Order: sequence, then structure tokens, then C-alpha cells
Amino acid sequence: MKLKTYLLALAFCLTNALADPAPSAAEILAQVRWQQTQQQLDLQGQLRSDATVLPFRLTQNGRIIRYTFSNPPLAVQLRLAANNSQLELLKNNSAEKFSSSRLDEKIGGTGVTYGDLALGFLYWPDAQLLGADSVRTRSCWKLRLHPPSHHAPYSTVVLWVDQQGGAIMRLEAYNWKDQLAKKFEVVSAQKIEGRWFLKQMRIEEMEPGTNKVQSRSYLEITK
Repeated sequence: MKLKTYLLALAFCLTNALADPAPSAAEILAQVRWQQTQQQLDLQGQLRSDATVLPFRLTQNGRIIRYTFSNPPLAVQLRLAANNSQLELLKNNSAEKFSSSRLDEKIGGTGVTYGDLALGFLYWPDAQLLGADSVRTRSCWKLRLHPPSHHAPYSTVVLWVDQQGGAIMRLEAYNWKDQLAKKFEVVSAQKIEGRWFLKQMRIEEMEPGTNKVQSRSYLEITK
């Protein structure tokens, strides 16, 4: 029995030694950014919070993601570049940079802000790999991200990234008092043209300093 136990332990050690090393945080974020640009989409969705429902059309052509809201009429697009992302307001078939003063503005009274759509945290240079974790049975990498300046809406973002596809599965955002401010989590996904894509994401605003949910919203793809 002792010999068998020793051989099993030795086999386990050898297997781990030969396993691929974990990627760096920078490599994981690069994969996420690349994954974000690989979509060609034209979908209908909605932001929902209690009785508030805001329909929108989501279109994407590679590095350009566009959200068109019908009530009130508004169109914004996200331009994904190599080193940053830029949110733009569309007016009369032209694009202008979205005012930074409006990034914290909630969309139609939901818990989702325009800044949440910008994905700026994916470009923060200070990133640390915390290890492996799981979200809804999916194996994920867990990262901690810090912004380059105090102009960012959050002091820290903790991110769970699917190990196979590079999709964002969960996000926790902390304010500048290191209090949990907002949580995002993919509730369900769907397959579109052979690729997995978000179907429903839950967004929870937290009561500062208590970790209690203050409001709950959903971003949903309806068809």
C-alpha cells in the first residue's frame, strides 16, 4: 500500500510538472481584448431594472460595438483600439467623443452606467493573476486590476475570465474607499453561429460598506 501511495503521488507530481504553466495577467487580458473584437453581430436586447425596460439594438463589426436605444432615442458606440477603448456618441451620422462627465450617468435609471459599457478596465496596466477559480462550473482565471490614475470610476476591479474562451464571467468593482460598489455576473449564455455569447448578465449595485444589494439590473439579449 505504501508503494502504491508513493507511485500515485509521484505520478501526480510529474503530471503537474509537465502541465502548461499559467499565463500571465497581461496574456489573459490580451486574450480577452482579442476575444472582444471577434464578433459580427446584429441582436436585439434590453436593460431591465424592476419595472424599467429599455430595449436596444446591439450591432458589432469587429472593433466597433454599437448600442442603439429607442426610448429615449440614443446611439453610442464603443471603439476598441489596440491600447484603449473609446466611447462615442452618434449624432447625425457622425461620431463624437462621449463626455467624460457623463460616464457615471446611469442609463435610463437602471444600474448600468455609460462607463460600464466602455470596458476601460481591460486596458489598465496594473494587473495581477490571483489564481484559478470557477464560475457556474466554468474554469476561470481570477485577476485583480488597478487603474493608472484616480480619474477612473473604480479603485480596483476583480475579474473572472473563462480559461477556454476568454469571456468575462464575473466582475467586482470597488470604490476608492475599497468598498464593493458593483457586481456583474453572466447568468446564462447562448450559442450564435457556433460561438458562445452573452444571453443574460446581472448587475448589482451594492450599499457602500455593507455588501448588501441596493439595486439589481439585467442586460439581456432577447433575439
